[in-house]
Amino acid sequence: MTTPTLEQVFAKDGMLAKHVAGFSERTQQLEMALAIADAIDNNSQLVAEAGTGTGKTFAYLVPALLSGGKVIISTGTKNLQDQLFSRDLPNVRDALKVPVTVAMLKGRANYVCHYHLARAAQEGRFASRDDAKYLHVIQTFAENSKTGDKSELNSVPENAMIWSSVTSTRDNCLGGDCLNYKECFVMEARKQALAADVVVVNHHLFFADVMLRDEGVAELLPTANTVIFDEAHQLPEVAGLFFGEDVSSGQILELAHDCTAAYLSVAKDCQALGQAVPLLEKAAKDFRLVFAYEGARLPVEKALALKGFEGALTHLLGQLENLAQVLETQAARDSLLEKCWQRSLALCELFSRWQAATNQNLVRWVEVFSHTVQLHATPLSVAEGFGKQLNAQSRAWVFTSATLAVKSDFSHYQAQMGLQDAKTGFWESPFDYPAQALLYVPTDMPDPNSPSYTASVVAAALPVLQASGGRAFVLSTSLRAMREIHALLKEAFAEMGIESPLLLQGDSSRTELLDRFRLLGNAVLVGSQSFWEGVDVRGEALSVVIIDKLPFAPPDDPVLSARVDKLNSEGKNAFMEYQLPYSVITLKQGAGRLIRDEKDRGVLMLCDPRLISKSYGKKIWQSLPPFKRTRDLAEVQAFFQTPDQA
Repeated sequence: MTTPTLEQVFAKDGMLAKHVAGFSERTQQLEMALAIADAIDNNSQLVAEAGTGTGKTFAYLVPALLSGGKVIISTGTKNLQDQLFSRDLPNVRDALKVPVTVAMLKGRANYVCHYHLARAAQEGRFASRDDAKYLHVIQTFAENSKTGDKSELNSVPENAMIWSSVTSTRDNCLGGDCLNYKECFVMEARKQALAADVVVVNHHLFFADVMLRDEGVAELLPTANTVIFDEAHQLPEVAGLFFGEDVSSGQILELAHDCTAAYLSVAKDCQALGQAVPLLEKAAKDFRLVFAYEGARLPVEKALALKGFEGALTHLLGQLENLAQVLETQAARDSLLEKCWQRSLALCELFSRWQAATNQNLVRWVEVFSHTVQLHATPLSVAEGFGKQLNAQSRAWVFTSATLAVKSDFSHYQAQMGLQDAKTGFWESPFDYPAQALLYVPTDMPDPNSPSYTASVVAAALPVLQASGGRAFVLSTSLRAMREIHALLKEAFAEMGIESPLLLQGDSSRTELLDRFRLLGNAVLVGSQSFWEGVDVRGEALSVVIIDKLPFAPPDDPVLSARVDKLNSEGKNAFMEYQLPYSVITLKQGAGRLIRDEKDRGVLMLCDPRLISKSYGKKIWQSLPPFKRTRDLAEVQAFFQTPDQA
């Protein structure tokens, strides 16, 4: 069979139009596909921004499937991964009639582990009655499932505590020593991925594997002709997590849990082990108690200045070393004890390395969670580390997203990722933004740092929400502001008799909240980071997006502060070269929630007066789609009185 041309595939009466319901011909989509095909043919690098509605998924899938080589596609989230594997890839493959094999690979925590499932059932220790009930459901699932992928088991919530007891981690997997090795779901997924022509992974998995050689991608990479990153705007942050080093007190608690299980099952006669584990657990919990509240992100200097920090960390390390010595005497008795011993040594090494880190490209900082403390050593730049991957072997690299450029300039992203030699492509959305949408910046807003700012946001938003009849996302740049906005709206809705249901991020899972939002049809959802991207609500249910502030990274963020200091010390303008592009790309993601197809209409309300008052404001709104702009509330109210919105 002759390979079809891209023009034949994307034509209005072409292969996609005949097979995919609702497909329409778009010039931008074909141009993007041609650019990607060129990158694949020439083993070159391409950075491509495609506005919402371009159809970038098909624009990269078609040339990838027609290329005849091995392709790795990495997405931003597991949800997108599932969608790509279950819906988009089969659609394109069937339309093109190409005999391409496809596999999906996720991190090991997504697959039920036979060994840990059996151990959890044997131990019978559960955090709740629900977990005990879920265990039986998971056992039945494991007996009948071909993949063991927990996303296929909807009856057990994704955040159920039981999952951590019935899946493996890099630390506690027994590998070839496991009695269940031959039936292992993780090993089967890797085997399928190695044999497939197209493999779908996610960014965390890709970078974890590149650095840790643990998840199966490292075996795939040498054979791949093409690597495509969708939602590529997330890569700098994800890559930073893995090109640095992290260690946490949570890993110590997990080790203590597994040591307890090993002690009870095979080493009850070792009194020293029975004594060492509780002491280590207490030391890990005492280390967490040094910090007053969760959510803190502290530079190492501030952490060291905290009363008790160094003493608690030294004590924790001492207890960890003590446990390692005890485990060494027992390691030969059982593979689980040996694995625990190896983990204790590895954790000692990680903690010691973090304490002694002096690399000028690394910034040390501390992150506090509800039960654990994580110690980070994050690179100031991933360009050098990632550049080594780019040049290790000749292959095509494609980076695509709806938000990579600032006014069609990619230099910020290219510098972050070491992609200075990459070609770039910029395709505008095919939507008619001037006709479909309005950008509204209210007048008389106070300075964003003033104490009354959030109350002013709510006061300005209320007449807009009344005009639209709800149907809105209210997106804030911080959890604190989110909660304050929700409380003020709740009070105002009650006083003014506004009947729109009010939803709040965190009240249930993101998926459940979105389902309720779509179903209700007139709700107002108040959210923060979780709803800025990766959310698709089409139709009238979402007709307003209100954003409280320009999304600059918090100035006290330790990694941001170190990067700003470094750029300024090099004589560069950190604000223009780093902070502003970050804000623009994040804002474009939030604004992108509003218009999702050619029939959508809506208002984007940006409350921040800096959009008008600051010289850089123009650069920001010029980077957004070409909305019709207004500062007149009456024009917003009139927008919602037109027949289309009635």
